[in-house]
Order: sequence, then structure tokens, then C-alpha cells
Amino acid sequence: MDISLAYGSIGLVLSLVLGIPAAVLAERLGLMDIPGSAPHKQHARPTPLAGGILLAVVFLLLTFIFRKTLDRDILSVLIGALIIFGFGLWDDLKGLSAGPKLVGQLIAAAVLISFGVQVRFMTVVFSAEVLSPIIAQLLNVLITLFWLVGITNAMNMIDSMDGIVAGLGVIASAFFMGAASLAGQSALAFWAACLLGVSAGLYFWNGMSVRFFLGDSGAQTLGFLLACFGILYNPLNRSPESSWIVPIMLLGVPIFDTTLVVLSRLRRGQMVGSGRRDHTYHRFIGLGMQPRYAVLSVHLMSLLIGSVAFLTLYLKPLIALVFFVFTIIGGFVFLLWLERKPALGE
Repeated sequence: MDISLAYGSIGLVLSLVLGIPAAVLAERLGLMDIPGSAPHKQHARPTPLAGGILLAVVFLLLTFIFRKTLDRDILSVLIGALIIFGFGLWDDLKGLSAGPKLVGQLIAAAVLISFGVQVRFMTVVFSAEVLSPIIAQLLNVLITLFWLVGITNAMNMIDSMDGIVAGLGVIASAFFMGAASLAGQSALAFWAACLLGVSAGLYFWNGMSVRFFLGDSGAQTLGFLLACFGILYNPLNRSPESSWIVPIMLLGVPIFDTTLVVLSRLRRGQMVGSGRRDHTYHRFIGLGMQPRYAVLSVHLMSLLIGSVAFLTLYLKPLIALVFFVFTIIGGFVFLLWLERKPALGE
């Protein structure tokens, strides 16, 4: 893990060095987020949507620098991420409806599946006598599509304040790096470390200096990469009955936020895809938190759930599942309580 982290620091350096050029390029391309262009856009000045450009450029450079570390799985992930970035960039430029964005996400997911990168839970857990191999494979593909599309959009939806998504990327990447190292998955640990470095650079430019926003191209690409890491995480030294809970918990906060938003909007008869100030961050603001503490609270939630996920790696499968169930119950109770709190603007 130490070696991977050292190499990952190259991603941080590249992100810091290329941050300003990425912002300048975004401005010249007309990739600007204009205040007041939507009800939830409350920032004070036009801001470049450069996060996706920076993420893509740095990862392309890392791919060239560390091309000898690439295997078939990682290559498929990077190709899929490039597709997500392309459609996200198109969205940042022109503003796409949900349909074209979904098409792009399904194309990227299809690339992964064609390379053999997919969920295999149904095949591993259920024998051929219990579940037909054809049905099991079909279910595996459907779960894979749901996971990739769901996490990609969840990370995009939670991008409601400077630094939230980049910070979540730092936390999730760090935990994936550690979990992959413990599982002996050196390639996954290496690229998780790279994403950790890039996410830290994004956090500096987006969360600390607020030089640019991530945009759909940045948030979706980051979410897609993390979703792919969740699929690639396959510890051979762990029971398949419990190891699947780790990726879900490491990405628990964007899952929580998306569930909160969807349930809240459905209950109020609002369009699920509309841009509103009703996310977890906004609810914390409504409770009287200062913005920076609201962002910190979201990140602390991710750290707490990630720590519980890491703890389950050292527990017997049944005990790990008990921890997971109690985490789900606790999260759902908190969600119901938070959903009753007023969103901003209500």
C-alpha cells in the first residue's frame, strides 16, 4: 500500500499543476456554470466546469506513465470512464436530457461487461441446482447495470456544494486502496491510490480555492470509477457472502443522499430529476449548520460508514452481515428523520 500511495501522489501533483490550465481551457470552451441558470445554482460568479477535464487529462497521463501496470480489467474501466467523461462533457456544454445521459452510461457499462468486468454474486452464491446459470448471469448483468448507473448518478446528484464530491472521492478511494491491499489486489490498490491523489487535487481546486466546479463530466466520471472499483474488489480470502457489503458501505453516503432525494421528491409530487436544494447538505444547512460544517458532516458520515465497512473485513461473515444490517437500519431511521426537516427554499 505504501508503494501505491507513493505512486498515487503523482496524481496529486499533476492535479495541482494542471488545475489552472484546465480552468482556462474550460473557460475558452465555454464550459461555464452561470449563477441563477437554475433555482439551485446560488454561486456568486460564473465558474468554469473544469473538474472533468482535469480528471480525464490526469488519468490519461497516469495511464501513459504507468501503462505497464494496466491489465484487461483496468483498461476496460478506463475506456468506460472515458465514455462517461465524453457524455458528461457534452452535458456540461449543451445540457442533455436524462435519456442521452443514460445511453452514455449504458454504453460504458456494456464495455465493462464485454470485457468480463461485472458482478458475479448470483453465480457465486447460488449453485446451478438452485438457480439456472442463464438466469444467474442475467441477474448479474442487471445488478451490474443498476450499480454502475446508480452510483454514477448518485455522485452527480450529491454534487450540491463545493468540495463534497471531491472529498467523498478522497475518502472512498482511500478505503478502496486499503481494502484492495489487504485482499492482495495490487492493480486495484494502485489505481485506487491514483484516484485518491487526483481526488485530493480536485478537492484543493474545488473545495478549498473554489477555482472551478466538477460539472457533470467530473462528478459522473468520478462516480463511475468508484463504482467500477466496487465491482473489481473481489477478495479471494474473504467469504463472498459478506465481502459484497464493503463497496456498498464505502459508497453509502451518495446512496443515502440519492435515496433521501428520491423519496422526498416522490412524496411531494416533484420530478425526481429536477435540480433542487433538498440534498443531505441542504438539510444540514436547514438545521442551522454553517456551510463548511455541513460539508464536513457529510464527509464525517462517509468516514464513519467506511470505518464500519473496514471493520467487517476482520469479522466472521455472519457478524459482518449483522453490522451491515444495523448500519442500514440506522441509516434509514436517520433518513426518515432528516426527510421531515425542511429543504432550503421550502
